[in-house]
Amino acid sequence: MGRVTRIETAIGRYVEFAKSSFDKNYDLSGLKIVLDCAHGAMYKVAPMTFSELGADVVVLNDKPSGYNINEHCGALYPEELAKKVIDVGADVGIAFDGDGDRAIFVDEHGVVVDGDYILGICGRFMKERGLLNKHTLVATVMSNLGFERSLNKLGIDVVRCDVGDRYVVEKMRSFGLNLGGEQSGHIIFSDYNTTGDGLITGLQLLKVMVVTNKKLSELQEFISVYPQILKNSFVNKKVPLNELKNTSRLIEEFSNQLGKEGRILVRYSGTENKLRVMVEGTDYTKIEYIANSITSTAVKEINGRGEA
Repeated sequence: MGRVTRIETAIGRYVEFAKSSFDKNYDLSGLKIVLDCAHGAMYKVAPMTFSELGADVVVLNDKPSGYNINEHCGALYPEELAKKVIDVGADVGIAFDGDGDRAIFVDEHGVVVDGDYILGICGRFMKERGLLNKHTLVATVMSNLGFERSLNKLGIDVVRCDVGDRYVVEKMRSFGLNLGGEQSGHIIFSDYNTTGDGLITGLQLLKVMVVTNKKLSELQEFISVYPQILKNSFVNKKVPLNELKNTSRLIEEFSNQLGKEGRILVRYSGTENKLRVMVEGTDYTKIEYIANSITSTAVKEINGRGEA
């Protein structure tokens, strides 16, 4: 039926691979870092990697039982990390998810820094050093419009794709790009890996901090995000959106009102009978009204067709 072989050197090999993505002319000495390992894949390799590069490391949630992975910790629950960063006076916090492919950050003030900011900071750094292929990166349709506008001002183009790391990678390959990712903190640095890797993401962002000698709060100042409303509603079935005449008409009307200063995205969840409505723009009150109007109209129109 097969054979299982334990590779005893795997952890050491991976740590050395990850460290090789960091600039050999720098290290992390002088930095205090809090790591939330989510009781998952990073519980051993992440503390080893950052410690070996010279950082003062404080570790949270590094005792996996086989049952507690992601349990109110890690990238999905950064509140504990943010508190710890403040309590110990750390320079930065990094929260991984259970399988280690995503990373979310917390700056020195305890403010959560998501994937849009990570992409923006790293994209700007790479572009300034001639390392960003075609001065372009990939983001999903969920990334903030303000994030895109902020990068455009620096001469960086943003190519959009559907939500999901597979679509990010496909778009990167088709355009010949080496940076892409999602708001969730799933970032692909294809110069080092062919998929998202939270440890690589952590090292790349810390490299920017060390090389520029700037705090994370400073590095993100150039990005001005727009207010964004996201509504999730369960529906009886997934009726093709182009068949929803009232909803389609409403979306068109509101899109014309927002013009270039806003965006509306309506789609279904890929795994549930759930409708997602995302609206962003410069006026929070206005986009909240738009999101509520579209959601109520769509749900009524869908459910009015009867149960699946």
